[in-house]
Amino acid sequence: MLRQVLLSIAGSKATKDLVTKMPVSAGIVARYVPGEETADAVRATRSLVDDGRLATIDYLGEDTLDEDQAEATVSAYLALLEALGADGLSRGAEVSVKLSAIGQALPEIGPKLSLENARRIAKAARAVGTTVTLDMEDHTTTDQTLDTLRELRKDYPETGAVVQAYLRRTEDDCRALAFEGSRVRLCKGAYNEPETVAFADRHEVDKSYVRCLKVLMAGAGYPMVATHDPRMIRIAGALATRSGRSAGSYEYQMLYGIRPDEQKRLAASGERMRVYIPFGTEWYGYLMRRLAERPANLTFFLRSLVSSK
Repeated sequence: MLRQVLLSIAGSKATKDLVTKMPVSAGIVARYVPGEETADAVRATRSLVDDGRLATIDYLGEDTLDEDQAEATVSAYLALLEALGADGLSRGAEVSVKLSAIGQALPEIGPKLSLENARRIAKAARAVGTTVTLDMEDHTTTDQTLDTLRELRKDYPETGAVVQAYLRRTEDDCRALAFEGSRVRLCKGAYNEPETVAFADRHEVDKSYVRCLKVLMAGAGYPMVATHDPRMIRIAGALATRSGRSAGSYEYQMLYGIRPDEQKRLAASGERMRVYIPFGTEWYGYLMRRLAERPANLTFFLRSLVSSK
């Protein structure tokens, strides 16, 4: 119930206006978002790479309303990739891109524009020796995102995909994506979806996650296991062993600021451990989804909100 409430107020303009007056360095915001500038993302990436972890970096921005806004987001990614290359970090960091942030939802031109913009980012990523993963958003965009992925992979087959276990369709999507050369990030999902398309019960989501893991681990692609759940991590390891996978033929992924000790433990044990780093000024929606996933942090969040006044 609390998760549903948090996801609902995430769309509240009054709440957004209040929360975004907090400095990004305040309290719980800094726990999940290292900063608003490219330099902040590079600094966080350097810290991770230096202790054996990897990174995937997301420039936060959704609900893009015009071409200029989409262009600004593309420019931010191009600047980030240039900085990663200049700092020698591109082998340890890739970028994650939401198609909505680069124009997907714009009337008439959205699909074409977002594909062109994704190509520009993928070209820049390849030039510095790294890759792009297309983030998945709410269920209404799933088919369009997968269509864009197929087109983008014609020129950039290294482009990664994301699937969300809480969607009822995802096991079939995993079967379609588990081919050689395919990189697939499996997460549970963080959007407020109707029960007609998504499992609402967390136990059903967990069961779907395991079914999808089985498909991906047994397939010919490169699974990216995005979870903080200790049980899912153990199951993923067991399935990798059962499928004859060696370390380096799959990876674990976690969010910046969540279970850092476990991240370090996995990396120290020889596993590939990648951390999702968000940065930028549009951190509100991202923060609210993180709180919805971990409602125990709500007290800390409210305390931060009060102390920032």
